[in-house]
Amino acid sequence: MALSADSLRTLHRLHIQLTELRDRLERGPRQIAIRRENVAARQADLDKAREAQKQARMKADRQQLDLKTSEQRLVDWGMKLNLASSNKEFQALKEQIAAAEMANSVLSDEILESLDRIDRMGEHVASAESDLKATQDEAAKIEANIAATADSIRADIARLEAELVAAEKNLPADFRNDYDRVVKVKGADGMSEVEDSVCIGCGQKITPNMQNELAMHRPTFCKACGRLLYLPE
Repeated sequence: MALSADSLRTLHRLHIQLTELRDRLERGPRQIAIRRENVAARQADLDKAREAQKQARMKADRQQLDLKTSEQRLVDWGMKLNLASSNKEFQALKEQIAAAEMANSVLSDEILESLDRIDRMGEHVASAESDLKATQDEAAKIEANIAATADSIRADIARLEAELVAAEKNLPADFRNDYDRVVKVKGADGMSEVEDSVCIGCGQKITPNMQNELAMHRPTFCKACGRLLYLPE
């Protein structure tokens, strides 16, 4: 049976183009999924930053309430100090007041530290919001680009599939099963050009007999990788 190199070159070209287009079409949803995962991760970072700031604010509020309560207690103790009926009671109240004032001083410093921490957390929240916005914008842009090109890719695939069907009709009937078998298993990798008696697909040198078979337009498969071989133009 005669099998022209031109026919095999055309078939291989169509298989390669179809493989590339199908890969592009399949990559679209994967790229979208990756971008959405990135958005979800940035959203989680922002939620974590906001929650940390919220907890810090609640802690600062409790500290300020404790300080206010302690300051009111000092006022009450000051009034009792003026009304102390004995020196012992007077000294005890003074010691309580001194200890409370020391505790209030420490608590005031802690409140200042808490407020400063909240400010820094606010900067972190703002940064996380900015990162989320940038990631969302990038994801939206990529999704729009993928959606805009998907229809064009599908149209190209349909066109090339029609060309492939037409080209396959030129194959000898008694060779069609072998051809279908190799392209079903390997796709575009099921065919390879031969250059300087070497299978380009696997890099193995073919035998002189195989080279003669190719020259006589006979179906020839690489003994090393199983690819259907054809001569260069």
